Amino acid sequence: MDGIKGFLIVLAIIIVFFAVQSVTSKRARDERMRKFLDKSFGKRPEREYKYEEYERIRFYFDSEASKNGENVIDDITWNDLSMDNIFMLINHTNSSVGEEYLYKLLRTVNFNSDELKEFDDLSEYFLNNPHMAKNIQYLFMELGRTRSISFFDFIHRLKDVKRKSNLIHYICMALGFATIGMFFVNAAIAVFTLIVVFSFNIYTYYREKSEVANYFVCCKYLEGLTETALKVEKIDLPAIETYQNKIKELRGELKYLNHNMYLISDGNMDGSIASVLLEYVKMLFHIDLIKFNSIVADTVDKLDVIDKLYETLGRLESVLAVASFKKLLMDEYGVYTKADIKRNSDKPFVEFKELYHPMIEGAVKNSMQKEHAVLLTGSNASGKSTFLKTVAINAILSQTIGIACAESFSMNESLIYSSMALRDDLESNESYYIVEIKSLKRILNKAQTGKKSVMCFIDEVLRGTNTVERIAASSVILEKLSHMNTICFAATHDIELTKLLEASYKNYHFEEEVVEDDVLFNYRLKTGPATTRNAIKLLKVIGYDADIINNASSRAETFFKTGNWN
Repeated sequence: MDGIKGFLIVLAIIIVFFAVQSVTSKRARDERMRKFLDKSFGKRPEREYKYEEYERIRFYFDSEASKNGENVIDDITWNDLSMDNIFMLINHTNSSVGEEYLYKLLRTVNFNSDELKEFDDLSEYFLNNPHMAKNIQYLFMELGRTRSISFFDFIHRLKDVKRKSNLIHYICMALGFATIGMFFVNAAIAVFTLIVVFSFNIYTYYREKSEVANYFVCCKYLEGLTETALKVEKIDLPAIETYQNKIKELRGELKYLNHNMYLISDGNMDGSIASVLLEYVKMLFHIDLIKFNSIVADTVDKLDVIDKLYETLGRLESVLAVASFKKLLMDEYGVYTKADIKRNSDKPFVEFKELYHPMIEGAVKNSMQKEHAVLLTGSNASGKSTFLKTVAINAILSQTIGIACAESFSMNESLIYSSMALRDDLESNESYYIVEIKSLKRILNKAQTGKKSVMCFIDEVLRGTNTVERIAASSVILEKLSHMNTICFAATHDIELTKLLEASYKNYHFEEEVVEDDVLFNYRLKTGPATTRNAIKLLKVIGYDADIINNASSRAETFFKTGNWN
């Protein structure tokens, strides 16, 4: 009897120790999270991304892309504009649900003005109330990320999981309890039995769990999702009442998740002794496998509800991320603006004041009056491509998160397409020129068949072919685009196009200044076609031999005067 009493006392001491250690560990973790949020709000994110993470992040967008039809930003445009960098700049999210929703948000043009206004108004509220933003961000940080596994992917794959009997797991549980009971009968036999039973149970546990391990990650995340939803629902904040009402409705349909979901292990421990101990309990008694098998069918039946909860929470955290992004813009550039998107405009147009690129620190800002088609010329490295990207990126931001990096920005609602940073496609054995003309053809097709107007950006039209055919073909393509339901921004080195297209395109240019042996750029947009060239001057700046510089200059001058090559 004294032995049993002593055993219970030791057990009680161990439990108290584990509880204290767990509380201490959680407090230290909470403090680190709060400090991180205080430090990171409104700053450029420093997070590094792995390839597997990007595969996970974009899965939700890829899965939903077909539902959004032509409104998505296609891969060519996204890559042309280096929009992954813009996503990373805006990505102040701290959970997978927010991160994946934000990525989808930035790749889907939204023509619903009410939704854009609601999103912008709420992000503005959190910009002005950063303490509230950080409190909600903390809840999403607690939820965390699923690393390389897409929650959205695996939660939908549950439809393909064959439900198994829990009989073997109940047998393992019974053996575990029986072994513990043996300690009150014969301790020596109990130790031997424990080793045998524990070995059998662990072998059975990992054999079964290896088949569903990734689903465990997502079921555990689903538990966290519902817990986060409940915490958001309880916040006393009228500004998010619409979100809270939606969350309450959806949680009511997921009541089955409230019972012992914590038993499902995702294999990631928080480092506390209590967490380690719980893992051993699961291995011995299989309680997480039993719970998983019992909820699979219920979860599959509620996938549509889970999707809506995922979207609601993801949108809310994206609002917080944009609030942090707005603070960054104000701190570093001094200005951003609510985009003015015109509905049902007679002709596509764009107009802006003090527009800048958010990835360029100390970026030069440029303005443009209302234009319908723009031909941009200028010397090498003068800023043509960067300007095209700046306008295109802001056109996307205006129609996805409702703001632009400018003092003012106005445009009609448009689909965004580009043909800029192309390359040879070695896998399909296609040359640069073939890739380029296919890229341009997709823009023409969309302009002809799409329901919305198109804003397109083309850099160095048909650069992959000879001069004569390039000028002939590009002038006709650009001319055709100007007469369609499009607004086209095109950059070129071919000065001849400024004359051929002067009736349909407004000419703008960038220029440089040569100071001694250096070429300086001010990146200021000016009206009219470019009148300077700097390719040979840049050879001199880099340090090419004088005979190369002189002979190249001589041949160029002869051609400009006579039209013939010497």
